[in-house]
Amino acid sequence: MELSEETAKNIATLQAKLDKKLGPEYISTRPGPGGGPKLTYAEGWKIINLANEVFGFNGWSSSIINLTTDYIDFNEDSKRYNVGATAIVRVTLRDGVFHEDVGYGNLENSKNKGQALDKCKKEAVTDAVKRALRNFGNLLGNCLYDKHYAQEIVKIKVPPVSFLLFSPEENSYSG
Repeated sequence: MELSEETAKNIATLQAKLDKKLGPEYISTRPGPGGGPKLTYAEGWKIINLANEVFGFNGWSSSIINLTTDYIDFNEDSKRYNVGATAIVRVTLRDGVFHEDVGYGNLENSKNKGQALDKCKKEAVTDAVKRALRNFGNLLGNCLYDKHYAQEIVKIKVPPVSFLLFSPEENSYSG
């Protein structure tokens, strides 16, 4: 199948965007498991906002292929729940191209079983969406799998992001 010149140009423009790496304002860190080295990641809402910018708010969608509760353990002594969940999510672009990936969520020591399940499922789905989106390119998080890049980007200090707020009275944005 031969692509029109316009389609080929659109694909090349999109690919050029996706090849860019995330800036430091999109990167967060947290302690590694067992006090190990810090983990570098991008928050779900930031990656979703980027996907909306790259593909358009109506240029992509996600669907849950599978959502499984892996375990619900109740500790009789502490009267607390430990819960884990796994999600498989498909991210589909307007043209039908898609990627799927798995995500995981867990919560330990929760007083409430329902809230623990809710949090774990949301975390698993968000993780799976992020992981599926990263398959489209560096800009949507794949660059974070490059350990050298991840180590260097966190050294750059960035000022806090200021968000534009909608003012209904003025029917405009103000920052």
